[in-house]
Amino acid sequence: MFSYLSKKIAIPNGVKLKCVSWNSEQGWIACGGENGLLKVLKLDSSTSKGGQQNSNLSMNQTLEGHNGAVMVVNWNENYRKLTTSDQYGLIIVWMLHKGMWFEEMINNRNKSVVRDMKWTADGQKICIAYEDGAVIVGSVDGKRLWGKELTLQLALVEWSPDGRLILFCTVQGECHIYDGNGNSLSEVHLFANKGMGQSPLIGIDWHDGAEGSGNHNHPALAIGFENGNVQLMRSETDEQPVFLQTGMRASQIQWNRSGTVLSVAGLQSGGDSRDVSMVQFYSPFGQHLRTLRVPGTSINALSWEGSGLRIALAVDSYIYFANIRPDYKWGYFGNTLVYAFNKPDKAEACVIFWDTVTNERYAKYVKRLIAIRACGEYCILATSGEESGQFILILCNAIGSPVDSKYIEVEPLYITMTPYHVTAASESYVYVWQYRTLVSKLTSVDTSALNVNRKEGRERVFHIDNRSTSGELSVDDNKLRVPSAATNDPICAVAASNKLLLVGQESGAVNRYSLPHLALEGQYILRCRPQVMALNCTSSMFSVIDVNGVLTFFDLLPTPSVAPRGTSVMGSHLSFERKDTWDMRWSDDDSELFAMMEKTRMYIFRGTEPEEPVLSSGYICEFHDLQIKAVLLDEVMKGPEKPNKEQIINFETKSLRDTRNLLQDVSIQDAYQFIKDNSHPRLWRLLAEHSLEKLDLLVADKAFVRCADYHGIQFVKRLRMLDGEIKQRAEVSAYFKRFDEAESLYAEVDRVDLAVEMRMHLGDWFKVEKLIQSGAGDDSTFTLAWNNIGNYFADRQKWVKAVAYHAQAQNTEKLVECFYALEDYQGLEKLINMLPEGSQLLCNIGVKFVSVGLCEPAVTAYLRAGDVKAAVDACILLNQWDQAVALAEKHNFQQIEGLLGKYAGHLLEKEKKIAAIDLYRKANKHTEVASLLAQLAKTSAAAKACPLRVKKLYVLAALEVSKFRQIALVADMSVQTHGITANKGTVVVQTLDGLMTLDQVASENSAIEGSWRGAEAYHFWLLAHRQLYDGQFEYARRTSLILLEYEDLLEPVDIYSFIAISSYYSKHYGRCSKAFMKLESIPELSREKLDSFSDLATSIFVKHPPTDPASSRSRINQSFHEARIDS
Repeated sequence: MFSYLSKKIAIPNGVKLKCVSWNSEQGWIACGGENGLLKVLKLDSSTSKGGQQNSNLSMNQTLEGHNGAVMVVNWNENYRKLTTSDQYGLIIVWMLHKGMWFEEMINNRNKSVVRDMKWTADGQKICIAYEDGAVIVGSVDGKRLWGKELTLQLALVEWSPDGRLILFCTVQGECHIYDGNGNSLSEVHLFANKGMGQSPLIGIDWHDGAEGSGNHNHPALAIGFENGNVQLMRSETDEQPVFLQTGMRASQIQWNRSGTVLSVAGLQSGGDSRDVSMVQFYSPFGQHLRTLRVPGTSINALSWEGSGLRIALAVDSYIYFANIRPDYKWGYFGNTLVYAFNKPDKAEACVIFWDTVTNERYAKYVKRLIAIRACGEYCILATSGEESGQFILILCNAIGSPVDSKYIEVEPLYITMTPYHVTAASESYVYVWQYRTLVSKLTSVDTSALNVNRKEGRERVFHIDNRSTSGELSVDDNKLRVPSAATNDPICAVAASNKLLLVGQESGAVNRYSLPHLALEGQYILRCRPQVMALNCTSSMFSVIDVNGVLTFFDLLPTPSVAPRGTSVMGSHLSFERKDTWDMRWSDDDSELFAMMEKTRMYIFRGTEPEEPVLSSGYICEFHDLQIKAVLLDEVMKGPEKPNKEQIINFETKSLRDTRNLLQDVSIQDAYQFIKDNSHPRLWRLLAEHSLEKLDLLVADKAFVRCADYHGIQFVKRLRMLDGEIKQRAEVSAYFKRFDEAESLYAEVDRVDLAVEMRMHLGDWFKVEKLIQSGAGDDSTFTLAWNNIGNYFADRQKWVKAVAYHAQAQNTEKLVECFYALEDYQGLEKLINMLPEGSQLLCNIGVKFVSVGLCEPAVTAYLRAGDVKAAVDACILLNQWDQAVALAEKHNFQQIEGLLGKYAGHLLEKEKKIAAIDLYRKANKHTEVASLLAQLAKTSAAAKACPLRVKKLYVLAALEVSKFRQIALVADMSVQTHGITANKGTVVVQTLDGLMTLDQVASENSAIEGSWRGAEAYHFWLLAHRQLYDGQFEYARRTSLILLEYEDLLEPVDIYSFIAISSYYSKHYGRCSKAFMKLESIPELSREKLDSFSDLATSIFVKHPPTDPASSRSRINQSFHEARIDS
């Protein structure tokens, strides 16, 4: 980051200020001082076109009500209230009404002075701490919630972010923890105040994390002491806080709103025994970021703006404003701006890849993001890994997709990137990765052997103190491990070009290494500590921005000098310097051109000569072709998820602007001389374009030669071959993409054909159609235009319009695609008859019909194409086996039977009998269907399935047998159907063949012949049960006797059990007794089952003698079934 003083406001009558507070939401600034001074100021919040914030005052109101010096001012941002207190203890709450501030409430305890007061983060409660230990907590509407007298001499107070805890700091340097109701809990361990004598506390600030910081584990509680020590804690009980020694007598501390920067104000003793006022900035983990020197005797107060881009300082009788240039994580490559920001509800950083031309945005969430660098066609995201000491370099393209990554153990504190290399450096080690690109694959070769072997990527790591950089790693090493060795001269900056790598150290030494071989070539000594370095496009000079913001240059080519270590090097540190520099960028195509940001101005230099400065606060993206592209990152970060193109600004160099003006005001020859004196390819290209407009082909040819534009040279040659000035003007208009103008010029000379040709080259087929309709062109051109317009609509999935144009062009191939996309299968079917037989397009139509399950049109298309096999395959694929078999028989396709059997066998192996039955049924294989149904019926019967289901299966099997018999016996009808004349003997022979086939199938599978008998068995079984449950016991008994004929199909145990129970209910105890006797004689029954039958028979016949009714016994004729059971 960088900071610099930008504005100073003097307080009238030289009144010294005591406090200042900046409202982070609405932008009001309250300042209090001696003699009851209280002012509310507001700076204009508008922003200029270059991103510079206006600093004019839009409000300056003096509030009257205090008599003594105002010591404390505090904002309630949520409720827009201002709370102030003076040296006599008077507290006033101010409210805003119609743009002016007025008193709302007054309170005066008249016993002690208010030392501090703070609102909670939500603005609901305020805590007022008096010097004598009195504490009052009130609500926003003025109600007193509770009060307490503490035995402490209070100095400061602070709420926890959630409002549940209150920290009270004493004058003696202690910090006590109380809950929200005033109950003492514990004391904060102040490690920064031990062993050095008790130093008073000067500030306490607990960041609430509302804006998000990207790291939910970073310190948020800052406690500062007068001796310059600062303790940074993650919570009030943190046992491992971060400890800072600022080296100055501190007076104030405060976090910025996002919690990423801590500012510490105070005095530092100078070398001439004078104290220097300054503000030091630190990261949450204690890294020193910047020092800002401030004129004046002391800094009494400081306060951050809500955006974190400015800070207000109360110094004596002045308010100083300092601008802050944050170190955003961003990069620019191609036309893509990549930047990162944090969301309060996410621990990951949100990285946006924004195409500044198409305005497309791609978001990517990255954990533990450290830095972003970009160059060429890629960018690098540096992150911390899951394990301690592990870091990851992720190479991404313009849409955020990872291309490659490397795991390293070199902490990437400093990173630079070229189109071929990524360099990451810690304080001691340098890691260089030649990442994979088309160019690096050619330059990364191993010539150690006779055959040149390409190495896909190269990694090297070396210690900064090592004089040799050998130690190349294998590309298979996914994780780079390095020893942990410190150095006495840490690394503080790196820079690289396609040829060189520069590594700067805190002592001012800069090591120079060659690329890609990474050989140490020498060392330079700077007169400052570098913070940012950059090489120009020819690697002949590099720039240095030191820790104080001073820009200097080091020339690599002057007279030789000798380095302290005896290494002969070339170079000298130039005397040119610029102060307050926070950004700098070399031109990509001119080694002497560079742009720099100095405070709020952008300067463009050629050598050491500056041009007129431009007001801007943009970060420089690129400097190319005498144009500078910058991005207003401050504006982007206000709405990072929806950037707009207005936040990208372009600047032109003075030479480019002057050339444009000269071309308008002077002759071409004078402009030619000026550009020759200030030669640059962009200026020559500008002259060439202007000469083309004037049809000065001689100067245009020279200018194209000077800017090495081969296509421009060829274009001038083609212009010279044209026979008319109007034709030349038309070609020039087309060259500058003024196509409508070129078309009108062609029409003027009655050469509409040239206009048609131009539009065809452009691919503007709508214009081509329009021109042809006006009479230019033939039918073939019409057809070509219609086809291309149809393709245009098809590419945009406007299929209906595409069909209309392809139909006009009679392009059946495209019509097939369009009908298929529209799901217009009727239209697609009509095309079958329109195409000639044997056309390959018919096969394509068949494939499309098969893909949507339409068998009939698919078969028609295949047959018309002459591909019978494809038609049969389509039927098989769509499970239309009957049609497949019919086609196979008609066209003598023998493989169908094998395919059918193979597929059926596969289904049977998978126990999918129903699917196999359905397959055979569709193929009209009645015997196979009957066999499978009979087997399934037997299996169901054995599994005690529902008898009705078993009966249905037998019936279905019997029906299939009947169908087969009918087909076999009615041969004469089949003959007549096929139109074959046969005599009576032939029919008899065919009928006998059918009967023999039926007998053969029945003998091979007895289940087929007995299907009707199985159906009868289960029919009587179901009938007997229905009669029994209906109370028709005699009918049930008689029906059960019929079941004796089906002992081969029904279980004998079930038959005799049913006879016994039906006889019992019909009082035929004799028949019942005989049924029990049959049951007890079945050998397959277990002993337990036999015993149960015996016990049941005993219990029945003890009560009822085993005799039948007299009417039954008196019958002369006994039925056959009764005789069977008697036997």
